[in-house]
Amino acid sequence: MTIQQELHTILVQGLDALSLELSERQQQQLVDYVLLMDKWNKAYNLTSVRDPKQMMVKHILDSLAIVPHLEGDNIIDVGTGPGLPGMPLAIAFPEKRFTLLDSLGKRVRFMTQSVHTLGLKNVTPVQSRVEAHNGEVPYDIVLSRAFASLKDMLHWCQHLVDSEGQFLALKGQFPQDEIEEVSDHFHVRKTENLTVPNLVGERHLVWLKKK
Repeated sequence: MTIQQELHTILVQGLDALSLELSERQQQQLVDYVLLMDKWNKAYNLTSVRDPKQMMVKHILDSLAIVPHLEGDNIIDVGTGPGLPGMPLAIAFPEKRFTLLDSLGKRVRFMTQSVHTLGLKNVTPVQSRVEAHNGEVPYDIVLSRAFASLKDMLHWCQHLVDSEGQFLALKGQFPQDEIEEVSDHFHVRKTENLTVPNLVGERHLVWLKKK
C-alpha cells in the first residue's frame, strides 16, 4: 500500500467516525495537503509531527472535529502555523472565506504554495503579527489552535471582531485556569468536549464573545 493509500484509509475511517461527508475531491485535497506538509517539513520544520500518518490524525482529523461547530462565513485563523486548523476547514467549507494569519514567512510561503497546488479559491494566507492585522470588515469568527492562552488571545484579537463576532479556541485539556483569567469584557458562551478519532489526549472547544 502506498503512503497516499494509507493516508486516504486513515482519513476515510476518521470521517466516518466524525460522521462527516466530504467529496472525493475534498478527500484528495486533504491527502495532498498532508503530502505537501511532509515534503516541506523536511526543509522548513513546519511541524514537530514527522510521520504523515500521524499528521493525518493530529492535524487533519483534529481540525475537522470542529466542522459541526463552525458558524459564520468570514473566518480568520490566527497563529495558524502551516495552516491549522484553517486549511482543512477551508477544504471542508469551500463556500466560507478563510484568512490564515502567521508571523513567519516560511509558513506563509508554504500556505501560499498549498493554496495554489490544491486549487483553493477561498483561502488568503497573510504574514503579520495578529495585533498589526486589520481585516477589511470585522470577522465572524476568530479561530485559534494552540496559539495562546484565552486571555492573551482575546487581548490580541479583540479588534478583529465587532459585537457579533465570536472567538473559537481549540484546546487540549479543559482550560479551567484560563477560563477563570478571562477579563470581564468577555464571556464564555459554551464549551464542548471533542472526540478526535485515533487521537490520544483530550480536546475541548471554547466559544467566547464580547459582552
